[in-house]
Amino acid sequence: MRRLFLITTVLFFILSQPVYALKVREFHLKNGLKLLVIENHKAPIATFQVWYRIGSRNEQRGKTGISHLLEHMMFKGTKNYGPKTFSRTIQKNGGIDNAFTTKDYTMYYENLSSDRIELAMKLEADRMQNLLLSPEDVKYERSVVMEERRMRYEDDPQSLLYEELIAAAFKVHPYHNPVIGWMDDIASLSADDLRRHYQTYYRPDNAVVIVAGDVSAEQVYELVRKYFGSIKPAKKPLCKVRITREPGQRGKRIVYLKKEAELPYLLMAYHVPSYPERDAAALDVLSTIVSGKSGLLYRDLVRKKKIALSAFASYSGLNKDPFLFFFGGTPVPGKTAEELLEAMKKEIEYLKTNPPTERELQKARNQVEATFIMGQDSIFFQAELVGMFEMIGDWHLIDQYLKDIRSVTPQDVLDVAKRYFNDENLTIGILVPDKRGKDK
Repeated sequence: MRRLFLITTVLFFILSQPVYALKVREFHLKNGLKLLVIENHKAPIATFQVWYRIGSRNEQRGKTGISHLLEHMMFKGTKNYGPKTFSRTIQKNGGIDNAFTTKDYTMYYENLSSDRIELAMKLEADRMQNLLLSPEDVKYERSVVMEERRMRYEDDPQSLLYEELIAAAFKVHPYHNPVIGWMDDIASLSADDLRRHYQTYYRPDNAVVIVAGDVSAEQVYELVRKYFGSIKPAKKPLCKVRITREPGQRGKRIVYLKKEAELPYLLMAYHVPSYPERDAAALDVLSTIVSGKSGLLYRDLVRKKKIALSAFASYSGLNKDPFLFFFGGTPVPGKTAEELLEAMKKEIEYLKTNPPTERELQKARNQVEATFIMGQDSIFFQAELVGMFEMIGDWHLIDQYLKDIRSVTPQDVLDVAKRYFNDENLTIGILVPDKRGKDK
């Protein structure tokens, strides 16, 4: 699916940066805020990022989507700056700003010329403590998010199938819930709900500030201490929602989605570990080997057998908890998703009995090397990579991760395919085109 491809491509891109060359300076403020600084003097620009350890994974039952809605509200003004002032001020100073929410965290960023990075600090520190959250603004933005949900999921067959598949694959773990939330939950969120969520999680001891670019680490530390150091530490310990561990799956699950669409669509998902679990590196290498137009799936299912218009594999190991390894694709006109499923399972069985050659492994490593060379000047992705590893445990894991990738053997790839790609661990999603809607 398009969103899945985008996430995987971005992740592959940033994992391939020259991280071994990154020199990260770490600082700590007395109020609990953690600061990471990456000096890169190749261009007079800098990125300022604030990462909060709160995502849909931490939301209470009946309040799904609250982290994403709060992200929207963070642009609606504070006691000191009115609505739309934040983004307008950044843009007037030649910068860009945005934010995103995931299952595990929420991140806000500003990209500016390095001599104006103090402006981002001033504005971010202000909205960490002075957000307005008026009932009128909440009501309006809630309707915006509900419309966003309708357009991005409920009116998009492939995205909706992905959502249904995730919900079926996770019975009790909060990954069951979409980041944007369920429609009924979004509609019920109030200004008081958001204020409690904001006061609980938007605090210095639950945040990490990352600055990268043409800056001095010591000067950045002094400025961050100036703007964020005065924010009082929270009076109460962080309220942590207990995360229920997903029990092992004991049988194949199948989800059928009937929706207006031109063609059927197939998604398959296997429960797999996330980094730093040992098998994560081998799973990442496996996904690189079989993906793309030169990979096994495209070669066999699209070019040779001509049963699919597209075929892919996707894996992201940078989740706080174990997640999923995906296979999927679109059958050619005249073929069903069930036929593609059978063909895909044969390819997966091949992976379980035929280890990759050393040449295939080396090719995957070369792809990683080529990608990081092209992206080595991106300070934003350097900072984002550090933040992603920090959110799953510790930014120091970066170097170990790449060492693990380079040490994967053909036997490791074969072993993970055998260990995880079995029917008891499989959830299948099938999109069934409903032509009746088009005929009306």
